[in-house]
Amino acid sequence: MTGLTVKSRRILSLFLAMTVAIPVVPAMTVSGKAQTMTLQDFLFGRNRRSLRERQVQEVPQAPPQVRRVSSPRYYTYKPAALTTVTVASLLPAPSADGTLQPSLDFEASRFAEALRLAPDTAIAMEKDIADALKAHYAKHPAFLWSRGNSVTDQAKSLVALMQAADEHGLSTTEYTVTVPSDGWSMDNPAARTANLLAFDIALSARAIRYAMDMKDGEINPNKLSGYHDFPLPRMTAAKAIEGLAEAGDPVQWMKTLEPHQPEYAALKKELAALEAMDVEDIVLPDKILLKPGGSDEALPQIMKALRKHVTEETRDKHAATFAEYFGTPEYTDAIAALVKDFQRDNGLSADGIIGRNTLGHLANDTHSSKVERVKLAMERLRWHPEEFGTRHVVINQPAFRASYYENDHVKLSTRAIIGKRTNQTSFFFDKIETVVYNPYWGVPQSIIVNEMLPKLYQDPSYLDRAGYEVTTASGQRVSSSSVDWWQYGGKVPFNVRQLPGPSNALGDIKILFPNKHDIYMHDTPSRNLFSRNVRALSHGCVRLQKPREMAAAVLGTDVDYISSRIGGGRETSEDLPQQVPVFVAYFTAWPTDTGEVEYFADIYGRDSHLEKALEALHKVRESADS
Repeated sequence: MTGLTVKSRRILSLFLAMTVAIPVVPAMTVSGKAQTMTLQDFLFGRNRRSLRERQVQEVPQAPPQVRRVSSPRYYTYKPAALTTVTVASLLPAPSADGTLQPSLDFEASRFAEALRLAPDTAIAMEKDIADALKAHYAKHPAFLWSRGNSVTDQAKSLVALMQAADEHGLSTTEYTVTVPSDGWSMDNPAARTANLLAFDIALSARAIRYAMDMKDGEINPNKLSGYHDFPLPRMTAAKAIEGLAEAGDPVQWMKTLEPHQPEYAALKKELAALEAMDVEDIVLPDKILLKPGGSDEALPQIMKALRKHVTEETRDKHAATFAEYFGTPEYTDAIAALVKDFQRDNGLSADGIIGRNTLGHLANDTHSSKVERVKLAMERLRWHPEEFGTRHVVINQPAFRASYYENDHVKLSTRAIIGKRTNQTSFFFDKIETVVYNPYWGVPQSIIVNEMLPKLYQDPSYLDRAGYEVTTASGQRVSSSSVDWWQYGGKVPFNVRQLPGPSNALGDIKILFPNKHDIYMHDTPSRNLFSRNVRALSHGCVRLQKPREMAAAVLGTDVDYISSRIGGGRETSEDLPQQVPVFVAYFTAWPTDTGEVEYFADIYGRDSHLEKALEALHKVRESADS
């Protein structure tokens, strides 16, 4: 009788009391005997029986099977195939007499002669590069990289630049071009002309590839998974040959394509230092599942890695275990106790099982792993704009950290919580536009379907009691208990949002950079989770330990002002006076503000996916060049 006034409840109670003994209609029992039915039985009991009967007839015995909203997936990377073309096929056809048109220009005449002598030399290249070269030489029938019968200094400098591609973590052999020697036989000028023409095509093709790889990266990240989202390509083959042809200094033009962030320079320096070291690496297996009592031939290497990576306290505690180990493969209880303490120190489940997560932390600092992760970080930076901006935010997912930068220096760094492996945070960049105070939480369809719908089958009023609002697609508010949730087995035509308040999943603040992934930064009432080392715990959004400080930083104000906007239970918002770039990034190697590179575990396995993609690309390029 909730919802009735005291007076109404008293009247209803009196009415019910009066009707208890009033006989109404004789009713037949199952045995056929007559039984007196009271008015109360008639009004309420029979109605209840009718309702139960209808439910038995109309409602299925089991709720429908939920068609879960699936997460993005990873793809098998397929690099662009190469095509083998001849030099002659990329050039305009010569005229009948070997000239394009009458000309007193020596270079024009030399190129016209070269067309007549165009060799059938075969060169492997990407189809878009071949198309761009064919269009360029048709429009600009002239040598790019030689004058008279000599290779230009610009061409030699360009070749030298590409031969240093390994400094950027790229494969030098994929940009190699053989430069014709300065000496040549005066007895065979036709051969020299044909040779220079082949060099012109080869250098142009490899320079275009280098320009595209440096500007956008070797790998198209959007072909790696649905979690990657980058506005590529920014450099097409046509733009590259145009830039090279028009540049007064092609080498300097090429250098403008390199990432200009100080982090890229720090990674480049780190790569050079690592490759100059002569280090005996600890080689760990790619995969392992070793339980206490088992054995594995990789255990000696694992013990070496443990000795190197455990904390001083754990090393002292297990000094006897280290001292008594002589390289046997048996995984004893003493070693398992050591592993459990290592796992506990690194925020892992202390179960003593050596699997992917434990192995990832043990392999975190091997020399070869560092080299590889620096190269991958440089590749990922090439997917980004060459500069991050005077003011920007970097959310580095493997570091579980969000940092606000001004003039390339960290002004604020805060712990962050990112998506679980099953709800991974996407990898993209955008611009922060708005700060929302006392926010509603608009529940994504994936959570409504995957997590709330099964509860609503059992308890339709669940959302009403839990502090959520349910609205139709047109915005009309309805009671959760009034919806027949059983008719939906997948996406539902309702919006659900949680009211502002102390239990709201977004806490007091959310910081918006509107994107198709519905990812943003926000506060959280679960403050205790920030004490964990591994913080992949959310549904994909980024929770901040210091949300008020981040809001103050991007708005250009102070925390006192932010605090003054919070409270009162009403959602309000404030647009940034100037939008701030935000990079929701994934770097397992990343420099500190002082340039020291830190290394992080590959929490989502994205390094391995990128490594496989690069292997596939290199295989295609190397097989075509062999």
